[in-house]
Amino acid sequence: MKKINLSAYRPIADIQDNIIFANNGNVVVCYEGILPETYSLSEKDFEDLHGAWFQALKSLAVGTVVHKQDIYIKKFYTSEQLPNSTFLEKATHDHFKGREYMEHRCYLFFILTKNKTLNNPKYVNPLRNVTKDIVQKLDDNLKSFIGSVSDSVSFINNSRKIELIPREAEEIQELTNSYFNGFNEGFDTDILLEKKSVTIGENYFDALAINSELCFGESVQSSKTNEKFTSDDFVFHQGFIDGLGLTLNENHIVNQIIYLDDKQKWRKLLDKKVEELNKSSNFGSQNKVVLGKIQHILDQINADDNSRIIRGHINIIYWDKNPENLARIGSKIKTEFKELDIIPYYPRGEERKNYILNSYCCFSSNFSNTDMYVTDLKHALCLFINNTNYKSDPSGIIFNDREHNIPVLKDVWDERKKRIKARNFAIFAPTGEGKSFLANNILRQYFESGVRLVIIDLGGSYTKFAKLYPEQYTILRYESGKNLGINPFYISDINDLTPERLEDLSVFLFELFASDLKVTKAQSVSVKKILRHYYDSIPEYHSLDGFYHFIESNQKDLLNQLKIHPDYFNVTSFLHVMSEYVGDGLYSFLFEVSEDQTYKIEDKRLIVFELDEVKDNKEILSVMLKLIKSAIQRTIWKNRAEKGMILFDEFAKQLKFENVLESVEFYYQAIRKQNGAIGIILQSINQLPNNATSASILENTQVIYSLNNEKGYAELVKRLNLSTHDLNQLKSIKNNLTGPRKYTEMFIKIGKQSNIFRLEVPKEVYAAYLTDGQENETIMKLYEQHRDMKKAIIEFTSKSI
Repeated sequence: MKKINLSAYRPIADIQDNIIFANNGNVVVCYEGILPETYSLSEKDFEDLHGAWFQALKSLAVGTVVHKQDIYIKKFYTSEQLPNSTFLEKATHDHFKGREYMEHRCYLFFILTKNKTLNNPKYVNPLRNVTKDIVQKLDDNLKSFIGSVSDSVSFINNSRKIELIPREAEEIQELTNSYFNGFNEGFDTDILLEKKSVTIGENYFDALAINSELCFGESVQSSKTNEKFTSDDFVFHQGFIDGLGLTLNENHIVNQIIYLDDKQKWRKLLDKKVEELNKSSNFGSQNKVVLGKIQHILDQINADDNSRIIRGHINIIYWDKNPENLARIGSKIKTEFKELDIIPYYPRGEERKNYILNSYCCFSSNFSNTDMYVTDLKHALCLFINNTNYKSDPSGIIFNDREHNIPVLKDVWDERKKRIKARNFAIFAPTGEGKSFLANNILRQYFESGVRLVIIDLGGSYTKFAKLYPEQYTILRYESGKNLGINPFYISDINDLTPERLEDLSVFLFELFASDLKVTKAQSVSVKKILRHYYDSIPEYHSLDGFYHFIESNQKDLLNQLKIHPDYFNVTSFLHVMSEYVGDGLYSFLFEVSEDQTYKIEDKRLIVFELDEVKDNKEILSVMLKLIKSAIQRTIWKNRAEKGMILFDEFAKQLKFENVLESVEFYYQAIRKQNGAIGIILQSINQLPNNATSASILENTQVIYSLNNEKGYAELVKRLNLSTHDLNQLKSIKNNLTGPRKYTEMFIKIGKQSNIFRLEVPKEVYAAYLTDGQENETIMKLYEQHRDMKKAIIEFTSKSI
């Protein structure tokens, strides 16, 4: 047994920025890799990444060692990133706290060896004392090496899919300590090297490797079919060795080491090897196999001028606190390799120690020829792992990842507009797939983070969620024959009459009396002049009725007085069309009130307009939307610094009428000037008419949510220009509504980035989002009893779930 105390054998002589000067004379340039999210890459993406790696690494100097190290460690989710103030936030925070997941860190090391020779003896003890004047001796080579590494890293970063970030001295030291401390946390320990095992602290270590051409089967490729999600009508792809990454679900490290060699030297060596094997190929089938493989490599090298000969080594180091588990983990890894037609090598005794110790970045030049396979760089790069866990933004809406169901925060507001230029969103899903549930989830979190919400609802889906915030919401419900109490003409004093206000009022009037005409600049100026004259002449009690009668009584000399040509404002036509909305006109009840009641919504942060009764009346619905718009402009949009969001639920019912679609398009244009967003909910994208107005709405909608749709996604793909991989993602959606972890899956596309996310919520949140059914009725009865929604939900969940 041999015991190593790392403090007595420091592997690092010095660290400058992200460059290690190792005690053995090697210089190591260290980066951390920020990889794309798992499941987000298509077959072409994998090919592009493979190509980017090849272009980046092929020009590095002979003798350079590239070491990619992917570390996977079992962790427990802390919930630290989740908000924890409100009732539902606390429930979510506690629900996910302590959930197990795999943490993944990817590192890339570029190593310049002390003497540029890589033909080491079979075993090298990396932890031996060497001379200390290393740093000075390497200055001559160092600049050109660092320059070529920098060029390679720039090429990778320009691929836009992977980002390599220089690691700082503190982080490098931390990684070194973790590695030689066996990833034990909370204490320092020794390394015990025994013949049967390597033990570091509480963890027992073992390894499997690919160290010879004989390990490989027929071929490798940049990606393969993901059997879990692939179906009869589509193919879902994953990286060639992704099964040895996140999905292994065990503590392990994947080390991929590439020695960039001299092409001519290896061509000569391989020629010599072929010659020897040709002489002895009759003496056994194994010799024939080896000959075939070497001949294949030689043929590739000779056929491709771009080929770059490398020696490669891959090992997987794995560990567990229970030594009996090592055989089980080893078996899982071998099964994964078998699916790839690769037979791994199992090192024991001295060799196992050698593999584990020399897989630390400063020592990865220590592997000998007998530990390496010879191949082309393109072949070796198929064995790179190119994706990682789902990425959380610093803040955002909580969804769940597809691998471990842990929370992922997605910034779908994008304050700095890095991913999207318009933060408007659309939710597509058939009845019963959970549209309102998802909308509740998005809106509730927006609301709790300080966004002001206006919901225009034709279905009553948000009442329960609103009642959790008793002081902050108001629900304005349309009842037949009554008005909403919104008077667009009301001003509290003359200072309210700003140019913007006059502009808004003129637009409102044109929408009422000339909705089917294109308004000219001359007409717009005319109406603003008349409005101003009205407010100058009438000091109080302003209303549409008052404005109408003011024009009626002054119609003889009004245009002359204001120097307006009759072509620019047709008084007769105006009075005729607007008569429907005043006096005893058919829709006069909509504007009856002269006292404005929008003060009811001024200090509310959650405003719900329930227009269920009006959904089938084109005229009333259109006017209602115009009135709501005027109220929004005067209250919510008054403060441009405040974030605001408008949601149109059951949008298809509102879209039956053309003028409603145009009214909604106005919101889309106006919201750009505000710090705001608009959301629409549709059962199918076909419910949006295929015209220029709809095209404009879709163009300004850059966050797309789609839930499961058994009828397919062809129209969604066509109208939103989705990619083939987007479609494959959509087709791979699977919900799980049984068992302890119920969830729905959804496709989310933010700008150009897309993936499948899950939505799993704690029982309290589930109860808050329910919109119909027996359970919902039970909660509402409890609410009537307590007049407190939080109490009702707590009582319901304690009894029912």
